[in-house]
Amino acid sequence: MNGSQALSITDRKADEQAMIAAHNCAVARSFHSYFNQYILTDHERGYIVIDEGDYGALPQHLMDRVVDAVPSKMIDEH
Repeated sequence: MNGSQALSITDRKADEQAMIAAHNCAVARSFHSYFNQYILTDHERGYIVIDEGDYGALPQHLMDRVVDAVPSKMIDEH
């Protein structure tokens, strides 16, 4: 294989589990925020979740790392 060798089965499973955990976190947070939750790649943790409301318009360096988004579940209408 070349320099971009395929991940081992163990590495892929760990990556998949990290992504599932991040997605579950984003879904849970979406019920308590008026803003979208973004899942980003992170070199140290695998994935992180950030709230769009903490950043306003996401800077390009963060947008480049977005792998998924969960829309807010809160409605601002009464």
